[in-house]
Amino acid sequence: MRIGRLVTFIVVVWLIIGAIAVWQRGYFKEADANCASAGTIAVTVIAGPLNYAGVNPKVDCEVPQPSQ
Repeated sequence: MRIGRLVTFIVVVWLIIGAIAVWQRGYFKEADANCASAGTIAVTVIAGPLNYAGVNPKVDCEVPQPSQ
């Protein structure tokens, strides 16, 4: 039971550190609300402390346009 709590604590701290990295990089301030910015924010949060080890995840995606 204690191992589960420890793992949960580590995951929560990991994600908080990732959210801090997103905030420091100013991703929340960007006016563009698109697939690429949402993906970059998500990947940066998931990368957590790795952001401070030099990892700089970016997502580049294009939404398909409707046929004419």
